Amino acid sequence: MTITSDYAHTNTRTTVTSRLTALKVPPVVLLSFVFVALVIAWSLVPGLFTSFDPISGIPAHKLRAPSLEYWFGTDHLGRDLYTRVVYGTASSVSSALIAVVIGVFAGGTVGLLAGFLGGWVDTAFARLVDVLLAIPKFLLAVIVVTAIGFDTINAAIATGISAVAVFARVMRSEVIKTRAATFVEASYLLGGSRWHILWRHVLPNASRSVLPLAVLHFGDSILVIASLAFLGYGDPPPASDWGLLISIGKDYPKWPWLVYAPALVTIATVLSVNRISQWLRKTD
Repeated sequence: MTITSDYAHTNTRTTVTSRLTALKVPPVVLLSFVFVALVIAWSLVPGLFTSFDPISGIPAHKLRAPSLEYWFGTDHLGRDLYTRVVYGTASSVSSALIAVVIGVFAGGTVGLLAGFLGGWVDTAFARLVDVLLAIPKFLLAVIVVTAIGFDTINAAIATGISAVAVFARVMRSEVIKTRAATFVEASYLLGGSRWHILWRHVLPNASRSVLPLAVLHFGDSILVIASLAFLGYGDPPPASDWGLLISIGKDYPKWPWLVYAPALVTIATVLSVNRISQWLRKTD
């Protein structure tokens, strides 16, 4: 019975290992996918992962150290910090997603038109991209969010605008390379219209390099938006954005878990997304 059980266990483990090998997914990347999936689950259904209230706490339980009852400890108002981090995930993830969408669509459109049309269109867009790249990304985000108002959504818009130049440059480079390909020239010779070639051949092939960049920018956006929230450019308390939690925690140096817990979750999320982006670039 024991031999059969051990054999079944070994066989199952071998099957899982062989499947991972066939997919060519390294264990570190798989772990990154699992953590990102957990973060996304936090943002979608936070109530499944905690039963505490993220806004109301128990004053008698304030500033308690991490324990089995309070995994990340409690803050200065007696609120469970783990619950605050979980409920703050929705704001951090959704705002980063908004930033990525803005960067991909705005920057991708600029790069696509500049690379495909060429001429004065390419020159005009190239100068616009040069201006955007000349301004440090975080400084540009601060300028934009200051102009349109202090809010997490506005911070996401500002972060997306600051990434337009990067996506535009990558897309333009890929479009120019694809436009010179043999199959594109063959499509011209077969009578394909300019716009048909753009949508049917150039865009699908040129956009392959944008996916890893979008994933990378997703992690970068989480970091930038958290930094903006840390500086006070996001939603005010009682919001629980990760950057805001770190900002509040720094005022209580004797209770370091108030900073370490949200900071470690932010860092782990960004590193996991970056690792996935690297893997996507290698498999492209």
